[in-house]
Amino acid sequence: MEDPLVAGEGSVELSSNAKQKLPKLTENAKRTTHIAKPTVTGPIGTAKKRTELKGGSELRSNVAKPTTGKAKLTATSGGLSSVPVTRRKSTGGLPEKQPVSASKRQNNASSAVGGKPTSASSSEPLRRSLPEVRRSSLSSIVAKPSTRPSVSDTRNAISSSQVSRTSRSLLNSDVGKRDATKRSALNSSTSLSTSQMSLDSTGSSTFRRAVSKVSSPSSRSPSISSGPKISSLSTSRDRNSNLSDRKKSTRADSRDSNFIRLPQVELKAGDDVRLDLRGHRIRSLNANGLNLSPELEFVYLRDNLLSTLEGIEILKRVKVLDLSFNDFKGPGFEPLENCKALQQLYLAGNQITSLVSLPELPNLEFLSVAQNKLKSLSMASQPRLQVLAASKNRLTTLKGFPHLPALEHLRVEENPILKMSHLEAACILLVGPTLKKFNDRDLSRDEKAIAKRYPAHSSFCIREGWEFSRPEHAVDSTFSFLVKKWEDQFPPGYLLEEASVDQPFEEDACGCHFQFVKDKNVNTDSELVLKYQWLIGDRTPFNFKAIPEATGEVFWPKHEDVNKILKVECTPILGDIQYPTIFAISLPVAPGTGYPKVLKIDVRGELVEGNIIRGYPEVAWCGGTPGKGVASWLRRKWNSSPVVIVGAEDDEYQLTLDDIGSCLVYMYTPVTEEGSKGEPQYAITDYVKAAPPSVDDVRIIGDVVEGTTIRGVGDYFGGREGPSKFEWLRENKDTGEFELFLTGTTEYTLTKEDVGRRLAFVYIPTNFEGQEGKPLTTTSQVVKQAPPKATNLKIVGDLREGSKVTVTCNVTGGAEGSSRVQWFKSSCAIFEGEKGLEAVSTSKIAKAFRIPLGAVGYYIVAKFTPMTVDGESGEPAYTIAEKAVETLPPSLNFLSITGDYTEGGILTASYGYIGGHEGKSIYSWYIHEIDTDSGTLIPEASGSLQYRLSKDAIGKFVSFTCTPIRDDLLVGEPKTCMGQERVRPGSPRLLSLQITGFAVEGNLLRVDKKYWGGNEGESIFRWFRTSLDGTQTEIKDVATSSYMLSGDDIGYSISVSCEPVRVDWARGPTVLSELTGPVVPGPPTCLSLAFQGSVVEGARLTFIASYSGGEKGDCQFEWFRVHYNGSIKEKLIAGEYLDLTLEDVGSSVELVYTPVRKDGVKGSPVSIVSTPVTPADPVGMDLVIPNCCQNEMVVPQKTYFGGQEGEGKFIWYRSRIKLEKSAFVDISNVHEDLVICGSSLEYIPSLEDVDAYLALYWLPTRADGISGSPLVSVTNLPVSPALPVVSDVHVRKVSSTTYSGQGVYFGGYEGESLFSWYRESDDGKIVVTSGVDCKTYEVTDADYSYRLLFGYTPIRSDSLVGELRLSEPTEVILPEPPIIEMLALAGKAVEGDVLTAVEVIPKSETQQRVWGKYKKEIRYQWFYTSETENINSFEQMPSQRSCSYRLRFEDIGRQLRCECIVSDVFGRSSEPAYVNTATISPGFPKIDKLEIEGRGFHTNLYAVRGTYSGGKEGKSRIQWLRSMAGSPDLISIPGETGRMYEANVDDVGYRLVAIYTPVREDGIEGQPVSASTDSIAVEPDVLKDVKQKLESPSSVKFETLCDKDRSSKKVSSVGTLERRILEVGKKKLKVVKPGSKTSFPNTEVRGSYAPPFHVEVFRNDQHRLKVVVDGENEVDLMVQTRHMRDVIVLVIRGLAQRFNSTSLNSLLKIEA
Repeated sequence: MEDPLVAGEGSVELSSNAKQKLPKLTENAKRTTHIAKPTVTGPIGTAKKRTELKGGSELRSNVAKPTTGKAKLTATSGGLSSVPVTRRKSTGGLPEKQPVSASKRQNNASSAVGGKPTSASSSEPLRRSLPEVRRSSLSSIVAKPSTRPSVSDTRNAISSSQVSRTSRSLLNSDVGKRDATKRSALNSSTSLSTSQMSLDSTGSSTFRRAVSKVSSPSSRSPSISSGPKISSLSTSRDRNSNLSDRKKSTRADSRDSNFIRLPQVELKAGDDVRLDLRGHRIRSLNANGLNLSPELEFVYLRDNLLSTLEGIEILKRVKVLDLSFNDFKGPGFEPLENCKALQQLYLAGNQITSLVSLPELPNLEFLSVAQNKLKSLSMASQPRLQVLAASKNRLTTLKGFPHLPALEHLRVEENPILKMSHLEAACILLVGPTLKKFNDRDLSRDEKAIAKRYPAHSSFCIREGWEFSRPEHAVDSTFSFLVKKWEDQFPPGYLLEEASVDQPFEEDACGCHFQFVKDKNVNTDSELVLKYQWLIGDRTPFNFKAIPEATGEVFWPKHEDVNKILKVECTPILGDIQYPTIFAISLPVAPGTGYPKVLKIDVRGELVEGNIIRGYPEVAWCGGTPGKGVASWLRRKWNSSPVVIVGAEDDEYQLTLDDIGSCLVYMYTPVTEEGSKGEPQYAITDYVKAAPPSVDDVRIIGDVVEGTTIRGVGDYFGGREGPSKFEWLRENKDTGEFELFLTGTTEYTLTKEDVGRRLAFVYIPTNFEGQEGKPLTTTSQVVKQAPPKATNLKIVGDLREGSKVTVTCNVTGGAEGSSRVQWFKSSCAIFEGEKGLEAVSTSKIAKAFRIPLGAVGYYIVAKFTPMTVDGESGEPAYTIAEKAVETLPPSLNFLSITGDYTEGGILTASYGYIGGHEGKSIYSWYIHEIDTDSGTLIPEASGSLQYRLSKDAIGKFVSFTCTPIRDDLLVGEPKTCMGQERVRPGSPRLLSLQITGFAVEGNLLRVDKKYWGGNEGESIFRWFRTSLDGTQTEIKDVATSSYMLSGDDIGYSISVSCEPVRVDWARGPTVLSELTGPVVPGPPTCLSLAFQGSVVEGARLTFIASYSGGEKGDCQFEWFRVHYNGSIKEKLIAGEYLDLTLEDVGSSVELVYTPVRKDGVKGSPVSIVSTPVTPADPVGMDLVIPNCCQNEMVVPQKTYFGGQEGEGKFIWYRSRIKLEKSAFVDISNVHEDLVICGSSLEYIPSLEDVDAYLALYWLPTRADGISGSPLVSVTNLPVSPALPVVSDVHVRKVSSTTYSGQGVYFGGYEGESLFSWYRESDDGKIVVTSGVDCKTYEVTDADYSYRLLFGYTPIRSDSLVGELRLSEPTEVILPEPPIIEMLALAGKAVEGDVLTAVEVIPKSETQQRVWGKYKKEIRYQWFYTSETENINSFEQMPSQRSCSYRLRFEDIGRQLRCECIVSDVFGRSSEPAYVNTATISPGFPKIDKLEIEGRGFHTNLYAVRGTYSGGKEGKSRIQWLRSMAGSPDLISIPGETGRMYEANVDDVGYRLVAIYTPVREDGIEGQPVSASTDSIAVEPDVLKDVKQKLESPSSVKFETLCDKDRSSKKVSSVGTLERRILEVGKKKLKVVKPGSKTSFPNTEVRGSYAPPFHVEVFRNDQHRLKVVVDGENEVDLMVQTRHMRDVIVLVIRGLAQRFNSTSLNSLLKIEA
């Protein structure tokens, strides 16, 4: 890993913030050593030292924490100054011989490094070494040392790294004196400050300083410097080796001992990525032997003769590039554009005059251009540059200074530009807040303060060439500079007068101000229009981005805009011409106070009764979360106070009658979601006006019926209603017009005169002032006559079932007409309305009613609706019977039988039932032989009132019996009714006659008839033919009820006649059926179908068919092959015959024959199926063997016939000579040269078959096992060998470092095959490994992160070479993964302390090597216990992933756990290691970042805010005080101990001070902390009024109120206050009681402003003040507002201060 530590040009000490930003050290660097760095210090004087440190990660880990103990070697001033040192050039070195004193000093330095202190205990080493292991940042060398490294640390460091020592000369140093003063040197060295150790980059020196350091574990680790080299000090493992045997290396000199830790380059520096050609006098990068390659990452070409960068573009992965001390002049840096990974670039000591061509390098972090000829630093932006060293140049201007957003260190010593006043402030403006050091020292507080006084656009002006001026002139100077720059771009005749932006606050309105002044001498009709665009950037005014939709004069910064800078671009437009844009830049956006304020408030809407008005507040939320706010409406009558309108709490309000003549006050108080309230603001409207009088919804209430009273009403609107006018009009029946007949009233009683007419009501609205509105009229319906009415209603009659009752009444209201009566029944004896009634009749005119059965047990109710003769109905009247309806016993009052007594006739029985509700009465029908017998029951007719006479009843009597039964099952007496005559049979006749069957030749027709009339005898049938002309002919010899159609009937219609005959030979009328037909021919039919021929494979099959069904046409036939018992059919293509093939064997043949008549009519198809087709005898027709090759399957071509082929017999023979076929026919006589080599049809020749002939013996066999005659075939040519190939090439892992290649050869006989090994990278690139040609491979370091492949090239014995085959790649070859032996924590488990996790590496050689070479990063994760009772339950802390963790308040009572996982460069991770803390205890209470928030006016609210730490906060104490500017005295404000303080007029001119004493919950107090404000100023509105009154030439009068009762114990009320006039003059003051009608004005108090005169205010009452002239003359006054009180107090105090020349402190009566 390359991680140089440089002393020389560009080396500065990094701040703590910069350290955190630098890239982390590689894990190898963090774990290698724990050896402290000895440092040589001494007086500086004018001597110049050169020191070059050879850098490794071990030094950084030790330099990072000087508190762990550093042994410093101190040389006396005399020794250093007395010995001259010869200067040498950059490439030179010290002489080989060193003074003896230098050797001794070298040994002493080594002892300081490797010494073993005996005071360290065995329990201390780990804790003391933790910062050395973990810290990667470089702290100050002069930091106070504390302890030394322990013995175990030192041993561990020595064992884990290769340490070498190199001697160098320490001039005039006394070893004994150094040993005696070593401890005192450690203490005295702390007094040296960093600023005393400035760097010199000229390269010349007269003195040298020796600095010892520990070298890198790798001997290849380079040293990087920017100056000449001298020998370095290092330490070897062998402490007893001689100085003469130690290596010497060159070092760069510096006169300062401060070193910069450069950005880390996270990769080991192997020879394949490192090139060091320093001092080789190279003139060109394209020279032979230079060996530049894209893989190089560290290139050192300093001290050469290079003048061009041509060829450098190949270094695409270079990270460190040293081109110092060459002959570059520039420009010509364009080739560096390909070096995207470059992190450190050294160009010191050249002749460079310009950096304009230096491209943007996205990863560049360090740039040294010292000792050149640069006049400016103009270059492309470098986004990650942290250090820029440009000392010893010719810089004279900052124009073109690049944008460097990450720059932390800037050095421009020994440049002409240092003469510029406040150069450091200018650089702070250009770089921004990232800058930490300037010219090797921390930024000056004064320069920081000065930089803040410059306008925000200063950096832009500096880059554009503005001459940097003093801050008090900067505003005007920069504006003039910009105006001059823009003046050619302005619209003609216009000059820019202002371009500025307000100080932006979070979520507060920020306005921009661009003002152009028009030249009076230029005339133009067009108006200048300004277009705005707001942009936002980071803390440096660069890289601004447009804010969408921010195009107005005002912009509201959001929360995320805090600390960012705003820019406004203004584009002037004159007419149609748009001119170039100008701009203004703001200061950083300041955080809001969190207290909202109302910027603007107004009320919109027409102030007329009934309208809706709305309040519109414009609120600046000032950093708080926008809330709803509190809105309220107040009503203010003339000359009275506003009154809250109850319920009006929305932004909208509808004006009502109560608002007329009043002003409305809309008050809005902004409230954030956090609960912070702003100052309420209000808007007052003008007086609300009444709406014009109007009326709506005018209507007439009441029934329009003669005799009723109706009323006209309407909804009035329009202020207070006055004497509105009302008119009634009546319709004239003749003309239809309305005539006025009544005024002045809204009520009217209808009379007979109004009947049949309509009325109109007119409403004329009139307000209280007498203004009339538009009248509104409504018309009623036609007035109706009074309806008729029934009285004296009664029910007359017997209230029994079946009885008739009548209703009687008297009808009034006109002559009675067709009045209607409806009857109801009710279960209640008292009439309670129609709701409980059940109707038993409809509404009828008849007044009589027969009581139905359903009314039994109910009370009868009559509803009488009177009606006049003209049809008008009145209100119905009701009457109820006096008792319930009674019932009778069940009985029949009559019984009869009606109907026809002929067979088939229907007899119907009827009866009359009385006696309550009938139940299920019993019905029975009987048959009697004579009318006197008991008869036989007819079961099928029981329960029915009807009976159809059947044949069984012929000649017999029929009777009907009914037994009445009531619904309560009470049975009455049965009654029987006998039929009047016997049942007669019916005359024979046919009810229906028709022919069934189709009129088709060959069909059978049948007679379907229905006979009636007793029992049928032998009826007579006759069949007839009817021709088309209607001629009917009887068919002879046919007298049955059926007939078969024949061919003679075709074309005729058929009919049949039937004469019904009863069994007693009584005949009925003959009936002729309807015709059916005409008869059509029958369908064609196949009568027979049969096969002809043998059903054997190879035979021909035909058929014979017979036809009937008219004249034969072209009949159709189809052949099918039937498989599997007919489940599968396959249609065959064949004619009148079918040739049977192999496919037919085993299957049947089906023939489907379809007869077709000549006219095309098809008959039903007929099919026959043959027996299964039998196979023929097996025969082999042909057998041919193609040419054969090794390992290629041979498939002979054969032809078989004779049924389905079975498993024939195949025998393959191999013969070295070619034999005849006959030699193979007889298997028993096999030739002795023949070898059987196969027994299947297909054969794959093997290696043994090569160069031999093959023969195949085939015995054809049918599937049923029957065999035919054998066939033999012999190859024409011998078997040829296959091409050499190899298969199954793979790699077998023998051990962790040994692999074996495997493969299977094929293709004749193998010769001397070739073997090779390859490496495959992650991107798929495969590279051969040279020098390995066997099957076994041993792994080397070069194989790590690669995959291995084994290559096998087959070669046949005849030297034919096959194709190279590669194996599949192995798994990535990796070393043993890193292991964490244990994890420890440094720090105390106390809130606020920092815990640091440190991992311990195993001491094994393998792990030390893995950690040293292949470790990539270490990841940490912190956890906490979720439940205090369960210490084993941990939850993850997502954002805590560093090695260090600062304990917070939330951690108190918890236990923390740190998890550590280390990963290597190959992407593997170790098993996690854990370490737990003890329970976290609370820290000491303290308060940080205490500040007072609030604007600096005396009317504002102030709040103290800070960050508390140290357990849970208890009752911390806060005290508010006042302090006069410039005075250390503090004046306590009694009673003000809260976090909020509302300032008042007494605070004017003072600073407010808040003292915060943090107190923990358990009572432990911390250190008090104070914060203060600037001097409190007078609120601008108050100040304006005060100035106006103070400048008035005459006295000022104020109208106040005074309490008549001066008792201090009595609370003032409105009734006890009197009016007073306070007159304030230049020298005197008086309070006058004004006169009245009965008294003159009276002066109650008067006096001058001489002490003890003073004015007091009251904190609990903002309207009161007390004027004290002396001990006897004082007065309490009250005013209406706080504003007026403050004006009075400040005017009096201002005049008093001017009069007696006393300070404001003595005028404010505040006791300390």
